[in-house]
Amino acid sequence: MRRYQPSRIRPRLLALAALAAALVASAAPQAPEEPRPPRAPVGQFEDSVAVPWVIVPVVVRGPQGYVRGLERDDFRLFVDGEEVDFPDFESDARTPVSLVVLQDLSGSMANGDKLYASRRALGQLLDRAQPLDEMALATFAGGAINVEVPFTDSEEVLRESMALWEGYGTTALHDAVAWIPEIGTEGRHPKRAVVLVSDGVDNASVLEPETARAVVREARLPVYVVGLGRGPGTNGHPPNGTGPGGPQPAAADSYGALLRRLALETGGRYFPVRRPREIAPAVTALLDELRQQYVLAFPTAPGPEALRRVEVRVAIPGRVAVTHRRGYVGGPPA
Repeated sequence: MRRYQPSRIRPRLLALAALAAALVASAAPQAPEEPRPPRAPVGQFEDSVAVPWVIVPVVVRGPQGYVRGLERDDFRLFVDGEEVDFPDFESDARTPVSLVVLQDLSGSMANGDKLYASRRALGQLLDRAQPLDEMALATFAGGAINVEVPFTDSEEVLRESMALWEGYGTTALHDAVAWIPEIGTEGRHPKRAVVLVSDGVDNASVLEPETARAVVREARLPVYVVGLGRGPGTNGHPPNGTGPGGPQPAAADSYGALLRRLALETGGRYFPVRRPREIAPAVTALLDELRQQYVLAFPTAPGPEALRRVEVRVAIPGRVAVTHRRGYVGGPPA
């Protein structure tokens, strides 16, 4: 088990905070450089030191549900307002998924049915997994982030780890979120995602919410959030009040708002879960969306690190909703 102790986490988080501040204040992106790098093999979106690749998962919905059967030419990709080519394109719903489950094990999760609901969520993910899918399991509590199980296709190992969960310690939700770029990019498959399971309470983070979200844009995968609790709002506490875990966030940065924004900005989705019986439909919807993703990928050129805005348009008749990551941190498109 890989364990990140608080003494190691805090210097790393402070460095991430400084990086995020610099990225937010960075200048406009540079023009693409020539010559263009070679194309990656189809379906292989691995990063290298010389030619990093940006992966953009895209979900397209119409009035009747997910829109399938689209081709590469149906999509247009823009970075900072400029259209760019994407040499790689994946559209097969049977493509396996690399999934990281980031589970909150802090003391607040020991209240009510939250750990029971969490076990049900992971159990549902395992029950619905396809043969080539892989999953990693990480937990956070007490100021530490633990990679309990690296990527594996062993259902038995994952279930054994889940059986040992106990709630303890403080909650550093924003700090854990900032580690997503580090723990979520080791998967083998082009369809990758993080599933964050938490009640949204935070009483110990070094990072501010905005800084954590700026850092998580480094991740090249969407974050799906299963929010356990009483629903959007202040998690049962008044704005700026004090709950059992310490000071509670103001209404503008409350439980539901923070988790929703995290999912939105990374191209994922937020699933509020108030009762254990709502777990099954939430997990079913989450996995269905992952299977229906289109994956666009493009290389970046050497250049200044900057937060770059991403937009995807779909050129098909009718009204559709397009969900995708909002940006990435890195060099300009090649």
